[in-house]
Amino acid sequence: MKPGAVLINTARGPIVEERALLRALEQGRIAAGLDVYEQEPLPRDHPLTRLENVALLPHRGYVTEEVLAEFYAQAVENILNYLDGRPTNLLNPEALSNRARQPA
Repeated sequence: MKPGAVLINTARGPIVEERALLRALEQGRIAAGLDVYEQEPLPRDHPLTRLENVALLPHRGYVTEEVLAEFYAQAVENILNYLDGRPTNLLNPEALSNRARQPA
């Protein structure tokens, strides 16, 4: 990366070579914003925690008011649809049909 660049990783920790990232950060060549790490949770004594040119998040960077509102709205919609007899967003719909076949 060119000097002065900012690396943002919110995808997967291992896609970034951590040793090379640490070297570049320690030399002050780049800055970084990280929400994922090679090892999670990130140990408190990890070298990344001592650097001032890196912002660290606890793998919760996606949590915003908007995302949480959408999660809760979908959960309520799913529950209401289920109670209404028309379940939605099923990962394993066969579980409902198998359950219906089992004797009470």
